[in-house]
Amino acid sequence: MEPNYENNNYNLQGTSQNGYPQNGYQQNGYQQNGYQQNGYQNNQFGYQQNFNGYNVNNGISGFSNAFSEAAEALRQKVVAQSFLFMVAALAVTAVGAKIGTEFMLQWMITNPVNLIILFVAEVAIVIVSNIALKKNNVVLSASLLTAYSFINGATLGVVCMGYVETSVTKVFIITAVMFAVTAFYGLVCKKDLSSVGSLCLMGLIGMILVGIVNIFLKSDGLGYAASFIGVAIFVGLTAYDTQKIKAKTAFADESNVTALSINGAFELYLDFINLFLYLLRIFGKRR
Repeated sequence: MEPNYENNNYNLQGTSQNGYPQNGYQQNGYQQNGYQQNGYQNNQFGYQQNFNGYNVNNGISGFSNAFSEAAEALRQKVVAQSFLFMVAALAVTAVGAKIGTEFMLQWMITNPVNLIILFVAEVAIVIVSNIALKKNNVVLSASLLTAYSFINGATLGVVCMGYVETSVTKVFIITAVMFAVTAFYGLVCKKDLSSVGSLCLMGLIGMILVGIVNIFLKSDGLGYAASFIGVAIFVGLTAYDTQKIKAKTAFADESNVTALSINGAFELYLDFINLFLYLLRIFGKRR
């Protein structure tokens, strides 16, 4: 009777599953060609993922990390400058309200058509500013933001004349707090807010139409209800625009950082001003 080599003390050409697995040495006498992973467990010379003696991650990973750090620095710079330029635009708005309100009031009273001219001019500034961004024209973008902020300040000055000054100050503080909290949420939120932005933009179009209709209806109730909706819309747009600025930083380089920052500041400025106006209608104390 022939000895049993199948599942006894020896298996696979004299190799024991209990003693020496597979030919006395695992895989031709050496574990993976005599050394585990080229003679060293995980390459004891400190190389990670050794490939023909070269470290895959030592050079390439180092370059990748440096590149990532540089890109992250640019991203942070764009976001920081966007908020800095927005604050500067608000300061210009305050100056415009201080020295331009009387002139703007007289200009509006002289001819009601001037209101339409003013509206068209502000829309044109926004459109041209977007064109300047695409051409990376920093000087034109900064000039348009400054001009818009000053004109808007004079216009806001006229609006604020209908409210008690202390009331305007309180509403401004409320707006600043709400804006800061919402913008922070937009920066840290991991969820894509594109759907929120689209919904808010559609709501904004609806609000414009309601405002036009209410010019003829002159309904205080409708205007009051629209103000609450307006606050919700611009809270959503603030979070969305902040996240959008962060997303745009993926295209940032040393040549377009300032242009991207000015464009981001423009969007944040519009969100802040509109949020302020709607809150003023709700909480402002009229004269």
